[in-house]
Amino acid sequence: MDFQVNGLLGLLILIADIYAIVKTVQSNADTLTKVLWIVAILLLPVLGVILWFLFGPKG
Repeated sequence: MDFQVNGLLGLLILIADIYAIVKTVQSNADTLTKVLWIVAILLLPVLGVILWFLFGPKG
């Protein structure tokens, strides 16, 4: 049971990371900002997505 919960949590984090990266690439932000956000999301999967959601590029 523990493996299934950890696997599901990991899958949800992966989906959130991919969503954040796709939305960042599609945003109107400049290239450097996009690269920095993508690096933050990849290096800090959970915290990076939370920070992206709160402070990331909009639109």
